[in-house]
Amino acid sequence: MRATTAEKAGIEVVELLRANGFERVHEMFAAHLQALVSAENLHDAWESVHQRHGRVTEVGEAVGEAGSSGTTAVRIPVHLERGELMVELVVDDAGRLAGLQLTPPAKPWQAPAYADETEFEEQDVTLGTDPFAVHGTLSAPRQSTGCPAVVLLAGGGPFDRDETFGSNKPLKDIAWGLASRGIAVLRFDKVTHSYRDVAAHMDGFTMTDEYVPHAVAAVGTLRAHPAVDAERVFVLGHSMGGKVAPRVAAAEPTVAGLILMAGDAEPMHRAAVRVTRYLASLSPDGEAAAQSAIETLIRQAGLVDAPELSPATPAPELPLGLSAAYWLDLRDYDPVATAAAVGKPMLILQGGRDYQVTVDDDLARWRAGLDSRPGVSIRVYDADNHLFFPGTGPSTPAEYAPPQHVDPQVVTDIATWLTTT
Repeated sequence: MRATTAEKAGIEVVELLRANGFERVHEMFAAHLQALVSAENLHDAWESVHQRHGRVTEVGEAVGEAGSSGTTAVRIPVHLERGELMVELVVDDAGRLAGLQLTPPAKPWQAPAYADETEFEEQDVTLGTDPFAVHGTLSAPRQSTGCPAVVLLAGGGPFDRDETFGSNKPLKDIAWGLASRGIAVLRFDKVTHSYRDVAAHMDGFTMTDEYVPHAVAAVGTLRAHPAVDAERVFVLGHSMGGKVAPRVAAAEPTVAGLILMAGDAEPMHRAAVRVTRYLASLSPDGEAAAQSAIETLIRQAGLVDAPELSPATPAPELPLGLSAAYWLDLRDYDPVATAAAVGKPMLILQGGRDYQVTVDDDLARWRAGLDSRPGVSIRVYDADNHLFFPGTGPSTPAEYAPPQHVDPQVVTDIATWLTTT
């Protein structure tokens, strides 16, 4: 079978890495990635692979899969003298690299200490209807009736039901931790995970399409379950899932309340510039080296705010390669105002070390709009990062990689709130 343009780009990247062509790979990056990763970073990462696993002995076949907003995800297995890794790329519709990871084989997920598998049982469920039905898992406490229940929503991106990131599965941690404490939980694969190629070519695909229909169906599934108190079905969203959770409650008034974990409230196009600057600042002279890419991202973000933004605006002219329809939907949505309007009980959780969704840029907006309202609780976990993994020092992307679990105090606090609200 003839390789696609994206697959050819993936093979070219691997060969350039093998030939120490780090500057050329950096030139292939989209603007936001140029700001995040320098040629020196690439060199250091590739040398680290050599030190751990030896030299490349064989490069496998590139396999591409259509993603959202015209992107293509490409995976290339690379065999080394003492192991293997997967080179994973995201190629946008302009042929630029929008993502690059060197991923060793993930270690199997291990259940956290706060989960007790004897306390619950799981069943597969299907949400929605063809052609966009998705699959999920319902975790129900054994021999229980009238228990509270919660739907889990993953963050932005084509995540599976567990929000799998390497060896880590934050939503599975939460699901098992809550189910061990007498709470029914339903988590599901996002439509952008199950139907990447379809979602990528849907006209007008938005954040609402990505989340709301299946979230509403999940609420209905839990309300119909014999172990669940139908009046106590909640929605918990992480990151973008937290942003969209108020919109789910607006669409489904039976939702009893909301839990927002690192829910972003700062407009996403502006947050993208802030996060890019932060990541560039982590390396010496990083921000200066990334200035051109940062300026490009600023220009793209300005177009999101501009009155001339229309559904016809090409995605490559916009931040992160997302379509104009997606940005128009985000621009017209105020999560804080929507949360205030639905008037549900809310638990808002924030990691103090989170650089993606921050205390100053995002939580401050939730506090300004909701802090004085009855039924709203806000908690900050000073040691936690964006995935609610505890740590120390400035948070970096590298700390997401080692196998770890969601902070047990976070799970305890969520369980307590759900059982007492």
